[in-house]
Amino acid sequence: MMSMYELPILLLLRADLRLDDNPALAAAADDGRPVIPVYILDDDTRRPLGVAARWWLHGSLERLGATLAALGSPLILRRGATEAALAALVDETGATEVWWNHHPDIGHPSAPGIATRAFDGCVLWPPGDVVSGGGTPYKVFTPFWKTASGIDPGVTRAAPRGLRPPDAPVASDDLRSWALRPTRPDGADGLCAAWTPGEAAGQAALESFLATRLDRYGVDRDRADGSGSARLSPYLRFGELSPRRVWHAALCTGGDAAWSFLRQVAWRDFAFHQLARIPNMAEVPLRPTFEHFPWRDDGNDFAAWTRGHTGYPLVDAAMRQLWVEGWIPNRPRMVAGSFLVKHLLLPWQWGERWFWDCLVDACPANNPMGWQWVAGCGIDAAPYFRIFNPTAQAAKFDPGGTYVRRWAADAIHPIVGHRAARARALAAMKAMD
Repeated sequence: MMSMYELPILLLLRADLRLDDNPALAAAADDGRPVIPVYILDDDTRRPLGVAARWWLHGSLERLGATLAALGSPLILRRGATEAALAALVDETGATEVWWNHHPDIGHPSAPGIATRAFDGCVLWPPGDVVSGGGTPYKVFTPFWKTASGIDPGVTRAAPRGLRPPDAPVASDDLRSWALRPTRPDGADGLCAAWTPGEAAGQAALESFLATRLDRYGVDRDRADGSGSARLSPYLRFGELSPRRVWHAALCTGGDAAWSFLRQVAWRDFAFHQLARIPNMAEVPLRPTFEHFPWRDDGNDFAAWTRGHTGYPLVDAAMRQLWVEGWIPNRPRMVAGSFLVKHLLLPWQWGERWFWDCLVDACPANNPMGWQWVAGCGIDAAPYFRIFNPTAQAAKFDPGGTYVRRWAADAIHPIVGHRAARARALAAMKAMD
């Protein structure tokens, strides 16, 4: 009969696939009891990941499993509904507690007869921590940022040096059996060439950004070629980087120059705060009047957009890069999104779903928040009547044509004229009113 001290802790890992500054992991290591790290692939009760994100998850779990094994306790993989998988693990291991880090997009797991303990570590400020003077959540980013930027997100925790393993081995799925890697015709060669998932790669990417691009981030972040981008979003999305570690490292390195970058990190928190209030943000416009917007239903135009065959070089370059690398720099991402909803009058939800499937950094909060922003139907969104001219945007943010030449050098006749599309979009907005 095991004593209570020997009963293991189930450490449920979700969007926090790292050792560094992982509060639940650090606390479990300090506790002294056996620790069983667990990842549950739950497509039953959560929105299934898209193709590119599943590719990333495979690489992240592969690397995390190796580092946890080196610490002394291997990563256990299970698939299915989270609560059912936890119940099975409780029966198999005798565990009486499950610990995890809060995440605004993921519910609080439970299993019969098991105690839970939760920690904060997936966002800088948990929902409810940044509120107005009247105690209500912010719905506009600028006042949110003004308040949040004055709140220290807290200290970071170093990675543990070891974990006490369970007394008996615990059965685990074979990661390869999950078939997370894509089987698209072109495979994942582009993803492999552009990215290396995992905590070590995330830390290296952070160090490179801080050393070479942070000081010019405010100037260069809108360059179409992405050379000024931080390229940290997928590592934050899967929790391979701690947002608190990013925050403190940027401030320590860049001083005043860091604030332009940290504002974007805070936007991620703002999006999660909205998602916590509005879980169906990927489906329903946050401005109710847009429920009556006269969207078109044109599969051919949508297909042309997804393939990068619109005839607008900056849009086409963005969409082709998305297909190959699973990522688009900020400015082309906005222009491509705006083109779908304003030039083509196609529903923003179509674009959100396509990006969800294709982006390695497809975030459950940032992705719908960004789409509602470009569509004009979100809170604190760009007004719908502000319609990007893709040609003018290319001239401003890709003046030498480097980005377009790399991704969309071929000439395609535009599927819609800019002036006609703009007039049609403004007429649709007027009809909605």
